[in-house]
Formats: sequence, structure tokens, C-alpha cells
Amino acid sequence: MEVRHTTNPTDIKQYDTARLRKEFLVQHLFVPNQINMVYTHYDRLVIGGAFPAGETLTLEDKDTLKTEYFLERREVGLLHIGGGEAVITVDGEVYELSKLEVLYVGKGKQNVQIASKNNDNPAKIYLVSALAHAEYPTRKMTEQEANPTHLGSLETSNERVLNKYIHEGGIQSCQLMLGVTSLKPGSIWNTMPTHVHDRRMEAYLYFDLNDDARVFHMMGEPSETRHLVVANEEAIISPPWSIHSGAGTSNYTFCWAMAGENYTFADQDFIPMKDVK
Repeated sequence: MEVRHTTNPTDIKQYDTARLRKEFLVQHLFVPNQINMVYTHYDRLVIGGAFPAGETLTLEDKDTLKTEYFLERREVGLLHIGGGEAVITVDGEVYELSKLEVLYVGKGKQNVQIASKNNDNPAKIYLVSALAHAEYPTRKMTEQEANPTHLGSLETSNERVLNKYIHEGGIQSCQLMLGVTSLKPGSIWNTMPTHVHDRRMEAYLYFDLNDDARVFHMMGEPSETRHLVVANEEAIISPPWSIHSGAGTSNYTFCWAMAGENYTFADQDFIPMKDVK
């Protein structure tokens, strides 16, 4: 597991493109028969990718976490982003996931294994883990159960479908919140007008992009923005003080996940467009 420490907005004024990408862009998450993870000191969130292409993968990293098992003091959300069905076994209980289905596994579960149902069509599983103080039950949610919400319009280039999976009105957790937004063909913008929420960090995974498509992810303080060019199945670590918006060369889908102090969507501080620079 890679470990990344925090930065502050004053420091990043000095960063060039290479340094910005090193600190905030996460690449190569989905490598056959590996679970690749990044531990960020922003609210101690872990993001990772599992790509079981013939082998069963176990969620663990004792050397980094210094615990007996991964979920000893953590919870995790697992999102199926592509390929055939995944088979996830949690302390002997088997769950099958198809694309855009989510499995939440709470604190205290000792053995989480990830496999593909058909090795000729392996599944890709994106995982996000946050610290947890209490145990919540394991729960699966389908895309339909996430109550898809249609937002935006083609005229403003942001017609999209929003699915909320792990939150106070859906799958219960300690602090982890997770959902998926899919942009319609012809739409390119996400989260604009933009916002910040200094009480919790956020991570984005962009997927369902063609190989030659890119998303220009906007970050930084509202008065001094930066951008990162993001390819398919790459993730962004977004600090609490940073905006997080994007515009693509085509439509795309992204998973957003948050951890921190507040367990609500109502603590956003919206930024007027006139103040974004």
C-alpha cells in the first residue's frame, strides 16, 4: 500500500504539474490479480482497486495498518465498475456484484475475499475504506435501489444520473459516504458551480472513459484553481479545502466518496462562479 501525506493550500502554489500529479492523482489501480491501494492522511481514507483475473484476492495489509485484519478498525465500500460478476466473500458469506452494485462491509469483519465469477471476463472492484468506531451490518445495494436521481440538462452540458449508496438515507456507515454519477452523452461537466466542505475530504474515481478521452479535473482553492488531466480508471484525492469539479472530452462516470467529520450533504459551502479564478 502506498502512503501519501497531506499538503496545505499555501504549499501547492509552488507545485508544478508533475508534483500535483504525484500528490493527488492515483494511477494503476487495476492490475490483474492484485489489490493496489493508497493510504491518504486526509481523514485516513484508503482507496484501492481489485482486479481478480483468475485468482482470489484477500483484502489485507498488516504491514501498513499494523492491525490483525483490515477491518479491525475500519469499514469499506466496494463498487463494481466493469467486467463480469464479482464474488465477494465476507467471513464465509457470499455476495455477487454486477456493474454499479455496491457492497458495504462494516468494522469487525475479519476475512474479505474478492474473486471473479468468470475468469474469462474478470470483474473490476473499486474500494474505499474509512476509519470506523462502531459495527454496521454488511449490505449490498443495486443501482435501482440507489434511487437514481436525474439532474442537469443538455443545454448546460451536465445532464446526469446520481446514485447514492452509502449515506444517512441509504446503507448505514460510521463516516463513509459513497455514490456514483453518470453523465449522459453530450454532457461533460460535473460539480459546477463548485463547492468545498472543509470538514471532510473526498476522492473521485473516473471510469467508463474511452482510451483517448480525458477529464480535466479542477482542484485547488476557489481563488487559485489548478487542474489535473485524468484518464480512464484513475482516481483523485481531493483535500477538504479544495474544489472538485471536472470537464471531459466526452461523457463519463465517476465514483465520489467522502470521509470526515460530518455525515450529511448539507455542509457544502457553494462557491459563486464570480469567485472562481
